[in-house]
Amino acid sequence: MKVYVETGEKKSFATAVDWPGLARGGKTTEDALAALVAYVPRYVKSMGAAAKGLKAPASVDDLDVIARLAGNKTTDFGAPDAILPADRERISERQLDAAVNSLQAAWAAFATVAGRATGKTLGPSGPRGGGRSVEKMTDHVREADGGYVSAVGGKSKPGAAWSEIQRDFIAAVRLRNAGELPDFGPRGGERWPATFAIRRSAWHALDHAWEIEDRLG
Repeated sequence: MKVYVETGEKKSFATAVDWPGLARGGKTTEDALAALVAYVPRYVKSMGAAAKGLKAPASVDDLDVIARLAGNKTTDFGAPDAILPADRERISERQLDAAVNSLQAAWAAFATVAGRATGKTLGPSGPRGGGRSVEKMTDHVREADGGYVSAVGGKSKPGAAWSEIQRDFIAAVRLRNAGELPDFGPRGGERWPATFAIRRSAWHALDHAWEIEDRLG
């Protein structure tokens, strides 16, 4: 399995190149790689047919680390944010279709878990307690994806339903991959490449799906 790692001052992330949504963090690079290996069976279970062909590595030694990137404040906050240089290259329509299919599977996994947990009280999110309710987490995922549409260079209506945002997101990544959206925004900031955006949204949906499952007990 090809992976890349990003290392910040406080946290690191390991991300699978070819399996959108499969990314785990840890205090160190070694911790992140170990967590990635440990989560592969859970990823396969959540993604269903979209994970067909994924073989679980026996250990970190079976991972092919193709790049080591510098992390940033977002990495330290707890989200993968380093862009793999290859992500800036256009991929084929077939590859993009497969990536979008994986993203939709991740979205569906979150929706299924959230639906199963609706009306139930979740356990604390950590030793200090706290944590969002299912309803607030669902709103958070929807709002985050709306922000991701903008990060790619697309547009989505404020307060739109998640299904509408998903449609806008997929349209935006297709335009971005086709070169029909500029690489930089009007203020000069780099927009997310399509492949990176898909990985980030899929990771976010699965991360919160697994949080709900863990807090359901």
